[in-house]
Formats: sequence, C-alpha cells, structure tokens
Amino acid sequence: MLASHLAKDLQLELIGDDRDIRAIAPIQSASSRELAFVSQTRFLSDLELTQAGVVIVKPEWLDQVPSASSAILASDPYLAFARASHYFAPKSEAVSGIHTHTSIHASASVDPSASIGPNVTIGAGTVVGKGAVIGANVSVGDHCVVAANCRLEAGVVLYSNVHLGERCRIHSNAVIGSDGFGFAPSRDGWVKIEQLGGVRIGDDCDIGANTVIDRGALDDTVLGNNVIIDNLVQVAHNCVIGDHTAIAGCVGLAGSTRIGKHCTLAGGVGVVGHLEICDHVHVTAMTMVTKSITEPGSYSSGAPMMTSPEWRKSAVRMSQLESLNKRVLQLEKLLNKAQREP
Repeated sequence: MLASHLAKDLQLELIGDDRDIRAIAPIQSASSRELAFVSQTRFLSDLELTQAGVVIVKPEWLDQVPSASSAILASDPYLAFARASHYFAPKSEAVSGIHTHTSIHASASVDPSASIGPNVTIGAGTVVGKGAVIGANVSVGDHCVVAANCRLEAGVVLYSNVHLGERCRIHSNAVIGSDGFGFAPSRDGWVKIEQLGGVRIGDDCDIGANTVIDRGALDDTVLGNNVIIDNLVQVAHNCVIGDHTAIAGCVGLAGSTRIGKHCTLAGGVGVVGHLEICDHVHVTAMTMVTKSITEPGSYSSGAPMMTSPEWRKSAVRMSQLESLNKRVLQLEKLLNKAQREP
C-alpha cells in the first residue's frame, strides 16, 4: 500500500516522498520497498544506516532518518507498528458454513455466518455466534458460548460450560475448562473433588497454544476483557484475571489466585494459590510470588545468571548465612554488654 494511505489510516504524519510499501521488515534489513520502525534509542544507530523506504519514528528522531527514507511520525512507534502490521498480515478468509464432516448436537445453535471446519464436534445447548471461525478438529462441549467473531484454531478443546466473549482468539491445542487439580486425602488414597464451575472469558482475549485454563471447583474461573496469555501457561481453578493483563509463556497460577487489571507477568513466573495481586503490577521473569502484592510496581525474585564457578561460590555462601547470622547476633550481644559496663 502507499505510505500516504497507511499514514492517513493511522492518523499520523508522513514526512518525505510517498512510496509503495510491500512488507514490514526489521530496521537492519529493510529494503526500499519495506516499512520499518524504531521504538528504542538503542536502535538509533541502525536507523542512521537503514535502507528502509519508510520508517516509523518519534518526531524528535526525524533528523536521524536517512535522506533516502521517508518517515511516519508517531509518539509511540511500537504501537503504530502494531497497528500497521494488520495491513500486511496474510488474509485467510473463512468461508461461512458447516463442513460435511462435523458432529453438531441438534440442540446447538450455530449462526449461518459462522465457519465450522472439518471434524469439529459441538455439544448440546452450545451457541456459536455471528462470524465465529472454528478450525479443524476442534471439540466444543455442552452449554458453551462462542460469541461473535471468535476464532478457535485447529485442535482447540472447550470442555462444557465455557463462555467466550466476542473477538477472542484461541490458538491450537489450548484446553479450556478441564478439571482443576482438586483432591482430598483419605486413608485409602486421594478422593476427587468434582469441579462444578465453568470458565468465563471476556471480550478481545488471546489465549496461546497449549495453554490450559481449568474450570472452577464451585464458582467459575474468570478472565476479564483483553486478557492476553502466551503459550504453555497454566491457569488453575477459580483464578480471576483482571482486564488488560498480559501473561507470558510458562507462567503457572495456582488455584484461586486473583490478579488485578493492567498487570504483566513475565516468562516462568509462579504464583502460589489463594493470594491477590493488585492492579498495575509487573512481575519479572522467573519470580516466585509467595504472598499477596498490595502496592503497584515491579517485583522480582529470580536469581540472575552467572558463570558456574561464581554460582558454586554463591551457593556455598548461601549455606553459611545461618551460621553467619548467629555470629553477628553473638557479637551484637557482646557489644551491647560492653557498652553498658562502666
């Protein structure tokens, strides 16, 4: 598309010649027919050398754009890039209708504009809304709601009583509504606790591949609007996740965790059950959250990487901390005693 048309659609200003843009590429390798962007100062050296036809930059960086390139000015180049990317994504137009190789319960309701792929099963009482796309080999259980314009990629499984809001995207092999890990100990072994709740997911959510969201034991597991979850995440039963929260890959949330709005959990974070995280909290990678967080801000506990010899020395020092603590306490007692004596 023409750079002028893109800038107009994004409500941004184009500086320089209008150009035909064929693709988006990294700033280091973009060609004269491609669009690039710079969102951080550490890439300004790449900006000065770029061959990109058009670059999205902050207004204050305009003088560093090469003369051979045009610029689209944005106060938030990364956000502008995100919006621009939609214009260049491959279009996979779903054809409305139901594939001949499907199994749909007689009591289910499927909107005529929905697209139902091969080998899909849809259970009793389930509602599939307008414009929804359900890919091949998807299983949707009883009494589910797949609201308007949702997209379920191939191999997704929704157990019974799962409600998806509008415009949700569920990536392949995600499982939503599986039983939570609820068992009571007895002399004869573990006794299963039947998981009687469901899962409620708001509008505009994105759930990554191979992620699992368990159903509630009694109440529902709940995700708010615009919650985004990466691949390989475990959300246990009765968790509640607030609007606009983002969770990166390999995070594990134990049962009944409550996470506020506008939070971010980086990769590998673990959260123990029955605690709360308030709004606007960022938890850095590999952190173990063992108590509730009541103040907004950034929290960390993961140990940074070091060389193996350094780690071995640190591990030895860690094992000596208790004896060191006892020695310090003894020295404090001796010092206090000496100060009291005339």
